[in-house]
Amino acid sequence: MNMNKIFIIEDEGKIARVLALELQYEGYETMVEGDGKKGLEIGIQEEWDLMILDVMLPSMSGLEVLRKIRGAGIHKPIILLTARDSIPDKVSGLDFGANDYMTKPFAIEELLARIRSLLRYSSQIEQKEADTVSFQDLYIDTKTRNVKRGDSEIDLTPREFDLLLYLTKNAGEVLSREKLLAEVWGYDFMGDTNIVDVYIRYLRQKIDKGFSPKLIHTKRGIGYVLKDKDEN
Repeated sequence: MNMNKIFIIEDEGKIARVLALELQYEGYETMVEGDGKKGLEIGIQEEWDLMILDVMLPSMSGLEVLRKIRGAGIHKPIILLTARDSIPDKVSGLDFGANDYMTKPFAIEELLARIRSLLRYSSQIEQKEADTVSFQDLYIDTKTRNVKRGDSEIDLTPREFDLLLYLTKNAGEVLSREKLLAEVWGYDFMGDTNIVDVYIRYLRQKIDKGFSPKLIHTKRGIGYVLKDKDEN
């Protein structure tokens, strides 16, 4: 059973109803709106996994809705529904960030196939992003434990990797030595807090030496922070 939510913005009631029923039959959750401006508001405020967006809408065109959705930083898959002879709309839609388009009238089986393909691709992209932690030009693959600064591969020991990963996940936050010991070495670690300073020094040799800007900074009397520049 699919749990993906499909947002349909279509002002032709019959088409919207057929789409919603077919998608629900396939196991998708649906939302339907027939107005461009209202569709945009819902598209920005509500969670959805894929949008089916008609180009011709009242109050605001589908292309404008698309442009504003992408401008809001939302990158979920969007399929445009266009009229048969609307080549300029198709070109503009793809330029504005649509992932695909369907020309009316269309076969529901083809639309369903395209939806499945886009949702699979979107899921793969989200998984890849979830496996990667980054800050500036520093990239950490949590699955393979590979680290890169720019185009340079960085070879880290397991402890160095864990420390860098925790710093990067908490970039901008000043972390005390005690906090780093507890989270990276474990709450039952009985050693000296100076071990943190030692490993920070190791990381600086590998992550910062020869690179700009420096990323690992000391907050005197408190601890360390990953950021892109020192405070004056």
